Formats: sequence, structure tokens, C-alpha cells
Amino acid sequence: MKNLGSFLRLFGCILFLFCHLSEAAGQDLTPKYSNEFLNIGVGARALGMGGAQVSAVRDVTASFWNPAGLFGTNHKYEATLMHAEYFAGIAQFDYLAFTTPLKDQSQIAVSLIRFGVDDIPDTRFLYDANGALNYNNIQFFNAADYALLLTYARAISDKIKVGANAKVIHRNVGKFASAWGFGLDVGGMYVHKKLTVGLMLRDITTTFNAWAHNAELVRDIYSSTNNEIPLNSVELTLPRAISSVSYIWSFGEKFALTSALDLEMTFDGNRNTVISTSLLSIDPRLGLELGFKKSVFIRAGISNLQYIKNFQGERNLNFLPSTGLGFIINERFQIDYALSDIGNVSDTPYSHIFSVKVSLEKLKEEDRKFKGWEY
Repeated sequence: MKNLGSFLRLFGCILFLFCHLSEAAGQDLTPKYSNEFLNIGVGARALGMGGAQVSAVRDVTASFWNPAGLFGTNHKYEATLMHAEYFAGIAQFDYLAFTTPLKDQSQIAVSLIRFGVDDIPDTRFLYDANGALNYNNIQFFNAADYALLLTYARAISDKIKVGANAKVIHRNVGKFASAWGFGLDVGGMYVHKKLTVGLMLRDITTTFNAWAHNAELVRDIYSSTNNEIPLNSVELTLPRAISSVSYIWSFGEKFALTSALDLEMTFDGNRNTVISTSLLSIDPRLGLELGFKKSVFIRAGISNLQYIKNFQGERNLNFLPSTGLGFIINERFQIDYALSDIGNVSDTPYSHIFSVKVSLEKLKEEDRKFKGWEY
């Protein structure tokens, strides 16, 4: 376990510097919540486990959760597609990713994420020049967020894997406003038999979105309603760190239980989390996956633990549950499903999430210089 001690000391130093850099950046008037569509998570397996994935991820979705986990793939080509709907189908969330090895020590991946609300009515011209109501004048526009992730991962040894994401972000609100942004993520894993320790540093460079507003389209309406005219601006997404540990428990030759705990740390002051200080806030996530013959999986997780006050002023611990199923149809095809709670913000708070994974051309032993996971 000597390598584990070195790994933890190294990432402890990185986390210490990361914390102070985040605190320094947080002195600016930056919003606590920015690019939140990237915090929803991807993959029905992951969402069924409550998003506890930084050390538990073993497939192509690692390009999002922790690039180091890409070395858990055991096929030369692996791709996944996910679709989910939120707020009674109003918002659409789609995810597509592909990964392949680059020589025997490296792995690359590309991912595309879209979160959007389509066909929003534009009622600016609802009344014609004569003041008459004319529904034929209603136009429609889309508001959507996009993220392109370019991922590179490298195996340092049998036990240590590292990786990084370069993120290109595009956000648009019809013809009214659009933004472009760029950021970097860095992740690492330490693997020792059935134990994995992981750390993911998101937006390590402080991700920015440069907004451009077409104010002329709304100037008259905003002025008549005493609203502030939007100006071009830069929106920052402050860094955050996620530490994680997972372990695989074997029960005979047929059953195995994967348990994972993630601790997401933010450094922008107090948040409504179970652990909250002026220096950092910690939001835990817990996930479980029971596998049968490595072919059928039952999953459960909890996330977003918060203390909520009722009308009597009493504080109660609240959390969002999730569950899911997974089926490996054959060596090439896998289907996953998750039922995830998004909170009491909709008449239908639970969302159905489906994802499929396609794997082609099994890797040979000589295709990897270093080993990955035993399970």
C-alpha cells in the first residue's frame, strides 16, 4: 500500500493548492451556480447510483466522471448514447461519447452533451400593428446548452491512472443571446485489487462563458417593463473537487456488490449541504450496484443531502433517491435504465433515463502495457 500513501499525499497537496486557488477566485462576484447542466451527470448506470462514480466508473462514461477510469474499458472501441427528459418532458438531455486506445498506455475519448428546451413561444409580435391579437405571429426559438469534451488518459502503472478533459461550451438562447466557454478537468485513480481511490478536479482553470447579447431585439420591451437591458458579460464557473472511494465485494462466483462514496467539495462559501463552512462545503453521494454473473445489475443511490426547514422551523435531512437496472445483452451490447429524482421542482419529479453502450473488438493482453481492474 506504499503507492497508495504516495498517491494520497500527492493529491492532498494538489487539493490544498486547489482549495486556495478556488478561494482566491471566489473573492470575485462570481455566481455559485454556473453551467449547471454539466452537474446533472451522464449514463444511466451512474445516475442510478446517485452519481457516485469518480472511483467506480469503468467504461466510456469515464470521460465525463473521471478520465482515468477509461482504462476500465476492455474493448478497442466503445460508444454510448443516453437520452433523458426533465420537467415533464419540457427539457431534453442527450449525451453521446466514444473512446478508443491510443497505443498501449493511452486512451482518448470525445463526448457531446446537449441540454435544451425547444419550441419556446416568442410572443413579441403577438399583437399586430393595429393592436389586434394574432396568434399566427407567434414564433418559436430554442434555448440549449452544449458541451464538447476532448479527453486524454494515461496509465502510469498497474495501480495509478490519470486523465484530463478539455471542455468547449456553447450556450444559446435563440437569437437573443449566446456564449462560448472553455475549461479543463483533471482526474486520477489509484487501484489496489478491489479498492479504488479517485479524485476529480473540475474546472481547474475556472471555466468561463463569454456572453454576447442581441439587446436590440428586446430593448423596447425591456424599457417599457422597466427591466435592465442585458449587457455582454463573462460568467465564471469556479473550481470544485470530488474525492471518492469504491470497493467491490464478492459473494461466491455469481454475485458482486460495488459500493461507492463521492464527496463533492466546493470552495465558494456556505452552501446548503450536510457539511458547510465558509471555506468549503461538502456534498456526499452514495451508490450501490449488485451484479449477477456480470450480466444483470440492480443499482441504487442517494445524493443532494440537504437540511430543509419546515413551516415550524424544524430542520429535517432530505435527499434525492435513485435506482436503476442494467443488462449486458451480449459482449457487444448493454442497456441501462435509471429512475432519478430531481427534487420537488416539478409535478413529475422522477425522470426515466435510458442509455445504451456498444463495445467492439475485445482488447488483447498485449494491447495494454499496464493492468487495469481485476473485476
